[in-house]
Amino acid sequence: MDLSNRVKQETMQLKKDKEILRNYQEAIRHEWLETNGLGGWAGSSIIGCNTRRYHGLLVAAVVPPAERMALVSKLDETIIVNNQQFELGVNNYGGVIHPNGNQHQLSFTKDLFPQFTYEVAGIQLTKTIGMVHGENTTFIIYDVIKADQPFTFELLPLFTVRGYHGLMRANDAVRREANFSNDVFKTRLYDGTPDIFIKIPGGDYRHNPSWYFHFNYDIEKYRGLDFVEDLFTPGNFSISLKQGDSLGILISTDDPVEKDVHELFRKEENRKKELLKEQPGDETLRQLVLAADQFIVRRGEDLRTVIAGYHWFTDWGRDTMISLPGLCLSTGRYSDAKKILAAFAKTVSQGMLPNRFQDYGEPPEYNNVDGTLWYFIAIYRYLQATGDKEFVLNELLPVLQEIIEWHFKGTRYNIHVTDDGLLYSGERGVQLTWMDSKIGDWVVTPRTGKAVEKNALWYNALLIYAYFLELNGNNDEAIHIREKALVTKKSFNDQFWDEAKGYLYDVVNGSEKDESLRPNQLFAISLPFELIEDERAKKVFEIVTKRLYTMVGLRSLSPGDVSYTSCYEGDSFKRDSCYHQGTVWSWLLGAYVDAIMKVQPIGNKEQARVVIENFAYHLNDGCIGSVAEIFDADPPHSPKGCAAQAWGVAEILRVIIDYGLLADNTKPAPTAMKLVKGALA
Repeated sequence: MDLSNRVKQETMQLKKDKEILRNYQEAIRHEWLETNGLGGWAGSSIIGCNTRRYHGLLVAAVVPPAERMALVSKLDETIIVNNQQFELGVNNYGGVIHPNGNQHQLSFTKDLFPQFTYEVAGIQLTKTIGMVHGENTTFIIYDVIKADQPFTFELLPLFTVRGYHGLMRANDAVRREANFSNDVFKTRLYDGTPDIFIKIPGGDYRHNPSWYFHFNYDIEKYRGLDFVEDLFTPGNFSISLKQGDSLGILISTDDPVEKDVHELFRKEENRKKELLKEQPGDETLRQLVLAADQFIVRRGEDLRTVIAGYHWFTDWGRDTMISLPGLCLSTGRYSDAKKILAAFAKTVSQGMLPNRFQDYGEPPEYNNVDGTLWYFIAIYRYLQATGDKEFVLNELLPVLQEIIEWHFKGTRYNIHVTDDGLLYSGERGVQLTWMDSKIGDWVVTPRTGKAVEKNALWYNALLIYAYFLELNGNNDEAIHIREKALVTKKSFNDQFWDEAKGYLYDVVNGSEKDESLRPNQLFAISLPFELIEDERAKKVFEIVTKRLYTMVGLRSLSPGDVSYTSCYEGDSFKRDSCYHQGTVWSWLLGAYVDAIMKVQPIGNKEQARVVIENFAYHLNDGCIGSVAEIFDADPPHSPKGCAAQAWGVAEILRVIIDYGLLADNTKPAPTAMKLVKGALA
């Protein structure tokens, strides 16, 4: 077959060369991720050294999109030529890195798929990894670009069969039996776990069950968690290769005996190209569209949902609704958007969307106030994009009516509309807003009362609901709801504006007013219907720019606050306690660009482009081609948290497409961000 499309892909903007790859500490800062549309994934560092418990070649969603299990951790490769062995793998055994195959790695590139190139002993080999959409199946293709002579290629599979949050240690319960026939290896390590198949055409198998001990995961250690694991192998594979050969391997929970890996590769390649078909050739945009695809997954037979972040989040109501416009509408995936909205309509309880679905079929959790209100925004933007009034009015409007009624009469967690038209929420020990960090019984940022973004969302929900009522011919009811919205707007401006400081209070709770300078106030400007305008809006934008804006997102708290924390690090207690106390959040750039477009009367598109240009370098950092959840509050703003976060990808993608902004990420990472108008010089 023609290898040129795989080996020499059209664009190679996201690339790491051998100087980075052969520097272990630098190389493990970067990772890759492939997903399967079910909630499963494959991923590791760009040198193949697993640095997270979540890394692996096959992490399967047993009951999509949940019940995820890490099954196959690694497939370490060895080239044998002239009686010499050259190992391509990299493992951290705690103080000892062995083997150090990154010393043979020439490059890592990411376009449609992650690709690794190695050169040793006159042999140049590329490895391409991907997953089959809709299957718990990973494919790995090795292409021999050049070889002075035939050589033996050995592959050592290392298994960790466990829940994806856990770790495995050597034990006597593991099944040591395995079968290899018709080029397909099959094993099941424990009762009640999936079968694991590995197809290696033309390969030989040598049975030699063994434990490999003390794999260290650097990121887990950094996070203050258990970080040592033992891995099991039933044996190893070998095959003879020569120049021009292409070896395709399938790792799956389904028997792949009738499947052809190169055919599956071409199918997945074409699927990804189809996603890009209507998009301009801008590399930032291309990678964001591909990243967006990774979060849209199946729920049930024919519905969709959004994985909030890889590697440890499931589908969260808030994250899904914030992400939906960017992931689905801006990219033209209207059918997926409709299926997501329909899926969540079935889950509404007492006027609330679930906060999150749990891993193993437990009842959904409803501890959020804002996710339900973001549902209105998502539906409104869906209707704007599609004109699908029949679906919105017939299927969703009754659900929205139920939500509005529950909010007026009161629902869980003391969520209710007060006499002044503002939305109140909060109970002791419950976290309800997106700033939802909780340690034991301690809610770090409780924000009990009338939170600023919560009321911006409530105002928008009322106006959107009134608009839908008008479309449905319920004009009298629409007028009544609009009158309620006017009361909300007046009360908001009366109670939230801090004249002395020139910005909005973060929370109002009776006579108590939280003066913390946070980005939440930006939503009073950025949402479809503004609560503040003119000079107030300009003042809010200016102070957010000066104190909170960074090239990768907005700080969650001003550096001048006594609670500000500059670095997100340490054990879970320390990390959770500073999660929203300065830590930069990537998804907030969407609201920030919205605000630019509304408050900058001249040159707003140019200013918005600066934001994208400042940000674009990050796609070649951290999880290559995706967007991290959070970053340290102070420079150099190292990526932290989830390696790939849905709303971070979605919001940046949304504003690029919807406002016609195209970033150029062929430039080197900036040493300092360009200044957005209003920022401190």
